[in-house]
Parts: sequence; structure tokens; C-alpha cells
Amino acid sequence: MDDRSYMKQALALAEKGRGRTSPNPMVGAVLVKDGRVVGRGYHQRAGGPHAEVNAIDHAGERARGTTLYVTLEPCNHLGRTPPCTHKILDAGIRRVVVAMTDPNPGVRGGGNRYLQDNGIQVATGICEKEARTLNEAFIAWVTTGRPFVVVKCAATLDGRIATRTGDSRWVTGPASRQFVHRLRHAVDGIMVGVETVKKDNPSLTTRLEEAGGSDPTRIILDTHLSIPLTSKLLHQTSPAPTWVVCGSNAAADRQAALAAAGTRVVTAPLKAGRIDLSVLMQQLGEMGITSLLIEGGGMVIGSAFAADIVNKICFFYAPKILGGDDGIPICRGAGPERMRQSIAVHNLSVLRFDTDVMLQGYLKPV
Repeated sequence: MDDRSYMKQALALAEKGRGRTSPNPMVGAVLVKDGRVVGRGYHQRAGGPHAEVNAIDHAGERARGTTLYVTLEPCNHLGRTPPCTHKILDAGIRRVVVAMTDPNPGVRGGGNRYLQDNGIQVATGICEKEARTLNEAFIAWVTTGRPFVVVKCAATLDGRIATRTGDSRWVTGPASRQFVHRLRHAVDGIMVGVETVKKDNPSLTTRLEEAGGSDPTRIILDTHLSIPLTSKLLHQTSPAPTWVVCGSNAAADRQAALAAAGTRVVTAPLKAGRIDLSVLMQQLGEMGITSLLIEGGGMVIGSAFAADIVNKICFFYAPKILGGDDGIPICRGAGPERMRQSIAVHNLSVLRFDTDVMLQGYLKPV
């Protein structure tokens, strides 16, 4: 087997940490000696041992003289855990193969240099594209200070997310909806507008078939705090909190009532009478939200595109046609006057979920 084959094993291990490592990246590691894998590990949760440590501990004395394949440059700084570079040296590893250097501007390259300065061979860039895709959210947050934003919608073939009465259950089928729960599990926060809360009374929790999913922080855009205090998401049995974002002029008694119910009230600047989403993204990044899933409705999705905060789209389409012009569109609000002003989507891919299709693409490079 070659370097890429072993690195792909490390990437598969890293994927196991999805939804549990934030604000840290997902990392996997494999130790190889004489053509055999002798140690495996991945970063399982934030604050826990890093992938390299788990792999070395798994290998024990067999780690000496091995090649370490790791999906991210080993850390060379003291955080909640000791530097991985020291563990690598102490284990007697002779060669380290790295998929990508650490994107954090404050530490980038430091781990690789330390290992090389101490006589260890270091190779980089093996399966780099795959590694960057794996940790696209972490890269965006650590380089910009803002969350990686994904817009998800479920629509008919003629672009409607609900009928004129607001009925949207269900546009897509069970397989698509289960994938959405995987998206929720993978992100730090999920955001909707207050009108969606009023119409649908959603839970905004993660419900995986195999159970054990992580709930994202529920973030509700509610400029004037009109959310009903009986809303389901204000009374969830969930380890994840609910935040309601309002303007600074929202009524003090409403803020107090929400706070008394255990809900965090976040104030944000307004722009044209609505929450300024660009500023809010900076606030959320500072509050530790590294990735955000926007689920709607149409006004929130349209506002997100207008504010230029979206990194990625996941548009689900069901083989259904409403056939009128009075259903609720994916985006609401004013659009551009010219087609050349439309938003370009790059690296488009298509996934099938039974009879539904999902278009996935990027608006911003990572």
C-alpha cells in the first residue's frame, strides 16, 4: 500500500469524530510498520486526547520505528492537552506523513518544523484536498473568525418549500430527512426565523436512526421578540441551548421572560429593520459557533444570500410540482435585476436519496 492508501484510512478514522470535536478539527491517525498497521486513533471529543496520542497508545511499544499518517499537522503547543509533537518524539516514530498543515495562522507549520528539527522525516500534502473538505468548517472559522454557513432547503421541482397555506410536511422523503439530521449532528448551530417557529413549532433537535446524535445550539432570529413562550424549542429536554436573537430595542420585559425560561437572548444590530446577519456571524464566531446550518424559511434564506454569509448549499428537490405561483419560494425578498448578478455555485455535486435529489455546492472557497 502507498501513502495515499494509508492516509485514506486515517481520514476514515477522522470522520468518526464528526459532530463531537468542535471547536477542534476532526483528525485521524494510523501507524504503519513493515507494511502493517500497528496503531489507529482519532480525536473523539474536544478536550480529549488527540488522534496521534490515541494511535500511539494503541500501538504501544510497536510504535517505535513506524511511519505516522495523520490528517492534520501535529500540534506543537500546550492547550487542553500536551503537544503531540513531544509524544511522537518519545514514541520513536521515524517518519510522519501529514495531509494538511494547520490552518490556524498562529501555529501553522510549527509542528512540522519541530519534528524536522528533531530528525524526523516529514512529508505533507498527501490527500490534502480530502482533508480540507473534511475540516472545511474548522478552516473557515479559524481563518475568518466566523462560522462556516450551510443553507439547507427542501423544495418541489418548481422551487416551493411550502404551499400557500404554509404546509410543508413533507416536501421530501424519509431518506432526505434523515440526512438532514446528520447535517444537524455535524454543526454547532441551527438557525431559523421566528415565523418558522410560529408556523411549524419545530424541535430543531437531532434524531438519528442509530441514536446518539448531538443537538446543535438552536438560534432563532426574532427582531421584536414575538416568539410564543409556549414554543416547543423553548422547553426542550436537550443539552444544547436555545438562543433568541433580537434588536437592541426589543422590549425589556420580553427579554426578561425569555431569560427566566432559560433562553439566552442575544442582541444584534439591525439593518433595514432586520437583524444584520453579517455582524451576527461575527458575534456567533466569537461565541464559539464554528459551523451554522440555516434551515429557513424563505425570508431568512433570502437574507442570508443577500448578506453574502453563505459558504455552502444543500438543496433537496422532491419529484413534486405544486403548479401554481402562490406557494412559498426558497428565497423571499428582492433579488437582482440582471441574471449576471446571480450568485455562482461552484463544485456542484448531486446526491440521491430514494426519489429525491440533493444539489450540493459552494459559494465561497475554503
